[in-house]
Amino acid sequence: MQMRNLLIASSAAFFLASAAHSEPSVKLGIGRTATEAEIAGWNIDVDRTGTNLPPGKGSVGLGREVFDQQCAACHGSKGEGGVGDKLVGGQGTLATPNPVKTVGSYWPYATTLFDYIRRAMPHPSPQSLSNEEVYAVTAYVLHLNGLLPDNAALDAKTLPAIRMPNRDNFVGDPRPDVK
Repeated sequence: MQMRNLLIASSAAFFLASAAHSEPSVKLGIGRTATEAEIAGWNIDVDRTGTNLPPGKGSVGLGREVFDQQCAACHGSKGEGGVGDKLVGGQGTLATPNPVKTVGSYWPYATTLFDYIRRAMPHPSPQSLSNEEVYAVTAYVLHLNGLLPDNAALDAKTLPAIRMPNRDNFVGDPRPDVK
């Protein structure tokens, strides 16, 4: 019985692997190619250099207000964590037996924070914040981590210029097709 089950599982795995790497032989006649405008509406990711950052500007002060309204219920009033992840602290813990991975201790690029907030937050209604609010919340979280002064503001030019404390502690991708 075990041999039969193993043979069935192996056959199924081979079939699925073969199907995943082959071109579909039948056109089903459903769907259509997305338009450039449709693709642009979903193409909102921001890379580590800041490519694709939108226009707008947000201050630490505005970020504090938006954070209190939209983020504190999950992440705590000062980013200390709760239902959601801890966002602050952890500096100096990464090489210890109990590392605390937060925005300020672990993340290598500030633009990644902006990208994540913009696409995935706030939890109950992602992508509901304006660009100004996303810049502001990003500024506030960076401020809570001691990386920006209280009077700072961020935009597409200043955000990529922030040097995160853990930036140089990641291993590069050795694959030859990755630059």
